[in-house]
Amino acid sequence: RWVLSTIELEEEKDAQFLVSGEGVPDVFTINESTGAVYAHKKVDREEKPLYHINFDVLDRNTGEKLDHELAFDVEIQDINDNPPRFSLPEVTVDVKENIQAGILPVTLVVTDIDQENTPNSEFDITLVSQTPAVPKIAVQQYEGGLARLVLKGCFDYDYKIILQAKDHGTKPKALSSTAVVNLNIVDANTHQPTFKERQYYGKSIEMATSDNILRVAVDDKDTPNTDAWRAKYSIIAGNEEGTYKIETDPETNEGVLSIVKSKNYEHTTLVNLQIGVKNVEDLFVCPSLFDSTSIILHMIDTSDTDVYLKEEEEPGKVLFKPKVHDVDSNDTRYVLLDDPADWVAIDKKTGEITSTKKMDRESRMFTNTYTVKIHLADINDNTPELVNNSAVICGNKVNKVKVRAKDLDADPYSGPFYFSLGDNETLKQQWKIEPECGVDAFLISLKTLPYLNYSIPLVIMDQQNKAGHDTLEFMVCECEENDVCKEPPSISFGPADIGALTARLLIFLCKYVVLMVCFNR
Repeated sequence: RWVLSTIELEEEKDAQFLVSGEGVPDVFTINESTGAVYAHKKVDREEKPLYHINFDVLDRNTGEKLDHELAFDVEIQDINDNPPRFSLPEVTVDVKENIQAGILPVTLVVTDIDQENTPNSEFDITLVSQTPAVPKIAVQQYEGGLARLVLKGCFDYDYKIILQAKDHGTKPKALSSTAVVNLNIVDANTHQPTFKERQYYGKSIEMATSDNILRVAVDDKDTPNTDAWRAKYSIIAGNEEGTYKIETDPETNEGVLSIVKSKNYEHTTLVNLQIGVKNVEDLFVCPSLFDSTSIILHMIDTSDTDVYLKEEEEPGKVLFKPKVHDVDSNDTRYVLLDDPADWVAIDKKTGEITSTKKMDRESRMFTNTYTVKIHLADINDNTPELVNNSAVICGNKVNKVKVRAKDLDADPYSGPFYFSLGDNETLKQQWKIEPECGVDAFLISLKTLPYLNYSIPLVIMDQQNKAGHDTLEFMVCECEENDVCKEPPSISFGPADIGALTARLLIFLCKYVVLMVCFNR
């Protein structure tokens, strides 16, 4: 911008024009005879946005000022020559593995030194990539060039995230820069301890206390010798009289079962103890659960004798008939837990065990005693699917459909689930899913939905990242009562309409016949 006023100069005067001030003579010079001012060097607005220059007119002979001093400003016009930049091009942050979904303790600052409040200095911060791809991490941008990362699931591994800041400038072009965020996941108790065996067996003599009658062991994927790994055992059921206790061996992390109170059993009795385990540190899993196992403890009556049977004896012999007193129920049911050789049968009502085949002492199934047990553990053999894959939406003002998933497997092979649209970029421009993690979610349209039928393929992943593929079918329509779509209007004909239509058809046929006759001639 030029700020000038009228210069008074007497005719015939031999004048000399001078400039002084900022940028003189490095950037700006003047022709002392003509008064023409020149800029003869590139300038950078980000270094100096404005130059203030003084302009003088002197008598060349006497050096006397011929007019008052004049000043003008040169303001440098901005171009988009600076990208938005992150304050740190690479950041490494320690994050606890059990952090809740939400805003992470990572703050990034972005600045653009181009002219303020112009497209050249305005920018968007986006997440370009993350490794691994799940759980999903998003970026939220705030005023002042601040950005925060948002977690939409549960952590498991270290993560590398690349962010981009891109301005809105067009002259000469939009500019951008990137930054890397490394999330160092600090181990927490995110793995539940699991028993190495689903069932344990032990023996003890009645009316006797005993330490260390049985040991149980667990596997835990958390860091060894930390509170996230150390096990705490408890007796969940079967110890109503306080006969038993279980403690943790600090060296081996095993559960040590002991008898602390003597008890008289009339006959050999099976005591079924349900043992639970969790960690010293509270468990954080999606969702958090703890594992359990059962112990069948064979309590031997000192007055009882073992059952003896000669090998190769004919089947049908009664081997054992228990005498049980159950104060809690009069309806006791007996079940054989395991019989790998299929040598015996049990009466479900009486518990009487009978031989069904000739027994061979040299069989590999036989040790000194013949034991029965069963273990059925779950595997991840089912994929998640929609509970209901069809719906009706009344009116196109509603733009979302609720979906719910299920999985026949047990934890940790089932939910909560991760919902996505897969790799279909076209669908992602029309739809989004919120929340992405859970049992229920909403399929949300980003545009108004016409009255049509829709078929949206979904990908549903369980906790072990096993994916199920299902399709949501739904209709958007104008509804009557009880969310029933209105029938489209139909066309009906009365007698008068049918008569008129018949007459017009006859006229058309007559004209057609006449034309054919004329054509044949």
